[in-house]
Amino acid sequence: MSEANQDLGADLALIQDAAVAAGELALSEREAGLKIWSKPGGSPVTSADMAVDRLLHAALIGARPDYGWLSEETADGAGRLTRRRIFVVDPIDGTVAYMKGKPWWCIPIAVVEDGRPVAAVIHAPALGETFTAVLGGGAFLNGRPITASDTADLDDASVLADARLMEGPHWPEPWPAMRYEKRNAIAYRMALVAAGAFDAAIALTPKWDWDVCAGALIVEEAGGRVSDHHGGAWRFNQPDPRQGSLVCSAAALHPLIVRRTAPIPLAAR
Repeated sequence: MSEANQDLGADLALIQDAAVAAGELALSEREAGLKIWSKPGGSPVTSADMAVDRLLHAALIGARPDYGWLSEETADGAGRLTRRRIFVVDPIDGTVAYMKGKPWWCIPIAVVEDGRPVAAVIHAPALGETFTAVLGGGAFLNGRPITASDTADLDDASVLADARLMEGPHWPEPWPAMRYEKRNAIAYRMALVAAGAFDAAIALTPKWDWDVCAGALIVEEAGGRVSDHHGGAWRFNQPDPRQGSLVCSAAALHPLIVRRTAPIPLAAR
């Protein structure tokens, strides 16, 4: 094993252990009773989101003090832009599901180096599922290799997307009949595409890095493809930590989806 791969392996072990510990804390915090309030814009946040954020920061930056930090629940700063490697964290992705006792929430963590994810974990505590990947090493669910689906036809494809959006009148080229489902957490949707449980996940609104960064690596290491809906590649740890939109799919479906989504203007950020 090369020194670089050993380095990534150590980072993966670190973030995986941290994600598991964070999941245990989130479950215990919910059992004890949550404090809930609204962020500017109206999305909910809980006392558990903040407790998990503190745990992850202490565990990860404590072990890698030279890495930068980007988290949904920590005020952002320009300091991360000067670091070659950073942690990208969402303490709880799918907070509404978590609050309601549904299982579709997760803890995504990625290590980003020079703008691209190189190690990633998506841990879904209520489901007992842990998705992992390092750059060039394949993707795994609970230690077993996973691959994106080999579906090559949009007709009857299984898609994680808003059916009202996909079946609306604004598409220049209508979609064939597809099967739509929803999952609360964006990162978990991407993990399901990586595992071949769904053929694609599509969203036309901007997505924060902490929602999609870990999933991007896991999907690509599973043989899938990820981009904005114009087909543009993502780059992370930029001054504005958002991606314009999400097309995440089996490799053969990606150009078929982008052909239909590309004419739609990017949403305003």
